[in-house]
Amino acid sequence: MRRFFMCVFSLYAGFSCIDSFAMDLSLNEAVQKIVAESHDLKKADANVKKAQASLDVANASRWFNVEGSVSYMSLINVEKPFDSYNVQLPPEIGGLVPQLAGFESIDVPDNIFIAGVTVTQPIYTFGKIGNAVDSMRSAIKMSEYSKEMVLREVRYSAADLYWTAKMTDEIVKIAKKNLNDAVSAKKQLTGAGRANRGNLVKIESDIATKKINLSDAEFNCDTAHRMLKILAGIDVDEPLILTDEFPESFPEMEDKKLSNTPEWQVLDQQIKMYEAKASSNRANGYPTLAAVGAYDYVTMDKDLKNMFNSNGVQSAYLGLALKVPIFSGGVNKANATLDVMSAEVVRQDLDKSKKITSEKYTNAIKQYNHLRDNLGGLSNARNLAAKAYGFSLDRFAAGQTSAVELADVSNGLYQLDMALLNAKYKILMSAESIKKLGE
Repeated sequence: MRRFFMCVFSLYAGFSCIDSFAMDLSLNEAVQKIVAESHDLKKADANVKKAQASLDVANASRWFNVEGSVSYMSLINVEKPFDSYNVQLPPEIGGLVPQLAGFESIDVPDNIFIAGVTVTQPIYTFGKIGNAVDSMRSAIKMSEYSKEMVLREVRYSAADLYWTAKMTDEIVKIAKKNLNDAVSAKKQLTGAGRANRGNLVKIESDIATKKINLSDAEFNCDTAHRMLKILAGIDVDEPLILTDEFPESFPEMEDKKLSNTPEWQVLDQQIKMYEAKASSNRANGYPTLAAVGAYDYVTMDKDLKNMFNSNGVQSAYLGLALKVPIFSGGVNKANATLDVMSAEVVRQDLDKSKKITSEKYTNAIKQYNHLRDNLGGLSNARNLAAKAYGFSLDRFAAGQTSAVELADVSNGLYQLDMALLNAKYKILMSAESIKKLGE
């Protein structure tokens, strides 16, 4: 209800209800919103975190490994499963072990419990772990530079969406003015009482054509605004006012050489990652030196309830272990070769990218300056066309020219208005291309 009364008030005050509640949106705000909503950026961020987790996995190999084990065994007399396990002793055993003299057999405890802990600490792996960690560090940098590439692409797309929507706004204004000029010309013709059939038919045809142009412009404007709102996370029913205007002039862009880009940094880190992986795979064929330690506790008894009341046996040891691979069928060398060749492929991609991207960057600057230089002449041509239309309109009002000539001059002005607007759009997007490639 409050909104309704505010709308009524705004109508009385001479304002549009839609404009009163429209959302103002600048270029920077649109870019920020689209960046925040970008699914590609969220995926890139997830890839960074994934690479960081992989580094944690590689680093974990540097530290000691602790393994605990607990086991319980119940011995079974195979010959008499329901009797206790019994070992028959030969008569000679008494002479060898006096404590067993006179015993014909020994009952072996049926229940055995063993608990132990083993600790292993790598000491030297000939670069196997270190190179694997370096490989993951390069992978993290790759994911970070890839995220920067995605961010630049999203910003470029956001600017394109914004200026496209703004251009459709301006096209609607141009189409409305063009239609209104034709309607005004018709009123002058009929009001003067000198309307002939040929002029009326031509003006009616001209008005019908311009109505179609306006309808197309409004449809394109609505489509562009909806796409902008969807990607910016704005309600599609929310009206927008795009506050940034097309500049009237543009600064000259200095022609400079491209020094670096995120794409090159991604490829460079990929090369380093493959080289580190190759070194790590080679190291898989080298010995591994580690410190080892263990502790075991063993207890046993015929009665399960009394097992832990009896005296257990404890044992422990510390030492060094050298693990030496002897034969692996050449898998380590083959994996290292795969990584070396992968690095070489990426190195060629990097060289190609440097050539192509540098040329794109140079061409973008040249295109910007070329369009900028032509803008003055195009603007002057548009102003002259506007004057020519004014002269034709005066002659038409005085009955000195026909509706055909007036329509031709009007269409010429309309085309130049569109060309000037399109030129400004291209200049702005050329500037965004330069920022995307070499910012």
